[in-house]
Amino acid sequence: MTTKTGSPEPFLGRAKAAIAECHLLASMSEVLGRTTRRFLTPPVADVHTHLHARMTALGMSVTVDAAGNLRGLWQSTSAPRLILGSHIDTVPDAGAYDGVLGVVLALELVEQAQREALPLAIEVIAFSEEEGVRFGIPFIGSRAVAGRFDSALLSLRDAEGVSLDDALRNFGLDPAGLDDAIVSTEAVGFLEIHIEQGPVLEAENLSLALVTAIAGQTRLEVAFTGQANHAGTTPMHLRQDAVAAAAEWISIVESLARSHSGPSSLVATVGKILVEPNAGNVIAGRASVSLDIRSDRDAIRQAAQEELLRKAESVATKRGVVCASRMLLEQPAVSMDEQFTAILAESVEAAGYPPRQMPSGAGHDAMVMATRLPTAMLFLRSPGGISHHPAESVREQDVAAALHAATIFLRRIAQILHA
Repeated sequence: MTTKTGSPEPFLGRAKAAIAECHLLASMSEVLGRTTRRFLTPPVADVHTHLHARMTALGMSVTVDAAGNLRGLWQSTSAPRLILGSHIDTVPDAGAYDGVLGVVLALELVEQAQREALPLAIEVIAFSEEEGVRFGIPFIGSRAVAGRFDSALLSLRDAEGVSLDDALRNFGLDPAGLDDAIVSTEAVGFLEIHIEQGPVLEAENLSLALVTAIAGQTRLEVAFTGQANHAGTTPMHLRQDAVAAAAEWISIVESLARSHSGPSSLVATVGKILVEPNAGNVIAGRASVSLDIRSDRDAIRQAAQEELLRKAESVATKRGVVCASRMLLEQPAVSMDEQFTAILAESVEAAGYPPRQMPSGAGHDAMVMATRLPTAMLFLRSPGGISHHPAESVREQDVAAALHAATIFLRRIAQILHA
């Protein structure tokens, strides 16, 4: 297909430098040779040290708030403040760009704003936690900034038994100061630049897209409890096999999501299974599985949740096991701000790119920040549609396109605010 393209050449050198910086940050990991950086683990401090130096070199005042977010502020005057940023934590064995690229590009934009002496204050936030890997709950960093941090979260414990409260203190932070992390009333909006993490832009041969909404998410733990017993002596018709019940239900989950049709999205995933006693010659007594449901329409997501839990109960009854579920996360779908997104669309088009619009199936800090501030989000292409994997990549011309469009966005925001 033929598409209208921009001229990213003036930004290609900076795009190449940003990509190199992402690779440097990817080496700051809990696992040698792989990128794994959970919330407030030692490699996070290494990333802070690097980004702190970058921010200081740009003349920014730098702080770390009580949730571990690294924050740099440039031009701390009475000028309206625009927030830029993304997250620096990763999933296990991650790629080099998810989250971190948005932080690195935010610093590039500060440098560009300085060159042009734009009448804006820009705060760059490297959110400490978005993925939910360590404590099972995502968006800890942006929750604090948006004023949505629930103190009950402090009692959460990681796999090693460390509480969130202790993790903060061990990192040199004081949970009593979490309210001070809330974004300034001088802030006028938030922009997040992020890789798409999907195949749409690649399929359409496009560099950029505007995010219109971020899908709502339901995360559940569903447990089937039967009776552990000897694999050789228990007849098939007398078994209460928890794994067999879970397996039947997992197939139902996939079938329901595949059967959905219409303009709105629905995806459902079982990505984690824990089995007890987890021995090859023992019938499983318990199988606990995850359930992740996402849609850009909350009514569709909630209907799918109710139907799948009914099916789980039905499977359990038929197989003589007990089913129980536990809600881990219920995040409504969030629309991006229409005015901010329109300005971003104009900026993308002015840079010479089609203003493609699309919803995001993945959760992002932008969905939390949108509850506090006008928010816009810019996607750039993920080659092969690959993310949350070491093969995650970007193209220099797409990174340059994002810088080009975002620079025009900054100019337009500054012009509007001072009209």
